[in-house]
Amino acid sequence: MKINLKKVDSISGVIEMPGDKSITHRSIMLSSLSEGSSIIRNYLLSDDCDRTIEAFRKMGVEIKSDKNNLYIKGVGLKLANPNVKNYNIYAGNSGTTVRLLSGILAGQNFETIITGDKSLSMRPMQRVIDPLLRMGANIISKGGLLPLKITGRGSLKAINYKSEKSTAQVKSAVLLAGLYADGPTTYSEPMKSRDHSERMLKAFGVNVDVRGNSVTVCPIDKLIAHDLTIPGDISSAAFFIAAALIIPNSNLIIKNVGVNPTRSGLVEVLKRMGANITLINFREVSHEPVYDIIAKYSKLKATNIEAPLIPRMIDEIPIFALIASQAEGVTKVSGAEELRVKETDRIKAIVGQFKKLGVKIEELKDGFLINGGSSSGFTITDAIILNSFKDHRIAMTLAIASLIANGKIAIKNSDCVDISFPGFYETLKGICN
Repeated sequence: MKINLKKVDSISGVIEMPGDKSITHRSIMLSSLSEGSSIIRNYLLSDDCDRTIEAFRKMGVEIKSDKNNLYIKGVGLKLANPNVKNYNIYAGNSGTTVRLLSGILAGQNFETIITGDKSLSMRPMQRVIDPLLRMGANIISKGGLLPLKITGRGSLKAINYKSEKSTAQVKSAVLLAGLYADGPTTYSEPMKSRDHSERMLKAFGVNVDVRGNSVTVCPIDKLIAHDLTIPGDISSAAFFIAAALIIPNSNLIIKNVGVNPTRSGLVEVLKRMGANITLINFREVSHEPVYDIIAKYSKLKATNIEAPLIPRMIDEIPIFALIASQAEGVTKVSGAEELRVKETDRIKAIVGQFKKLGVKIEELKDGFLINGGSSSGFTITDAIILNSFKDHRIAMTLAIASLIANGKIAIKNSDCVDISFPGFYETLKGICN
């Protein structure tokens, strides 16, 4: 699919985001492993989350759905053996499905092979394999890549694991494996990554001890079924916040957004740049902080982002780059080498596509330099074709960029946004003036 977009005068309105993708994945997994029935409200109906749903259905979990809710009848910590040798789970493009599920499957009593699409099959899995091997898991990979062959051990060894990188997916895999261990399992990381797993494990009855950047979980006999309401996804909201900030005369309200402290790095950086962003109507929804966000057009100043902040805004770096292109001065992003191993090499994708738009941007090993403001360009007058590289966050970033470009823009493989935000283009169209 290729979509054509063009410049708009302003954006305005009141919108809501789909449910948070990270929280949806975890709620499906823990509800499936609990004893009893759970209702998950406002779940993200997307390709990625469908992969997780289908995996658990095939392992004996009854999952029904309507437009807004999932109804899950958990089977307990021990999933049903599919009774098929080399049982396959297809994870599509979902790294979350692969990595978190690996921790769960290591504690089962059957053999599973996890596969994925071409993009996911090139993403590193050794980072999650290593700690699970230390716990006694039996995992065979293709040189640290998919497919993964996991032969469940039934029970695992408790470990104290110190990760060199801050990554919520690896942390979550180890914590989930810790439910099947013979004692308390501890995971430590350099900077605190998103903590949705810790919050949700507590809600399902797990003894979780958080101390700074370390988390310890204790094994448990059963999880307690728990209804959840999924907050709106701040990573999805980021694209609309960006549009409001960089398009003159814009004023946008985004309701029911989860603003978890481990995910709020973008908001903090934007305020530092002079963004007119207001968080109102605070409440707690299913153990997560939720706000309504008001964003208005703003004159922005350049800033720098370094490694300590990256884990708290890793998914928002592509759209932040667009915002930085419109801020006065030079912005430097460093310590973001993790972007090289996402759905695509996001650093290379950002630099290459932004140059087509006339942005003065320089690629770094772990980030980029952007000379923003009046010198950034966006003065293209001819129609150009941009490439999303089938990466949903690159596609949405380029869509917002098209709203401030003089020439017509077409985006290749634009339908990849369905991975995290079905209905993105319809929502965008509804607020453009």
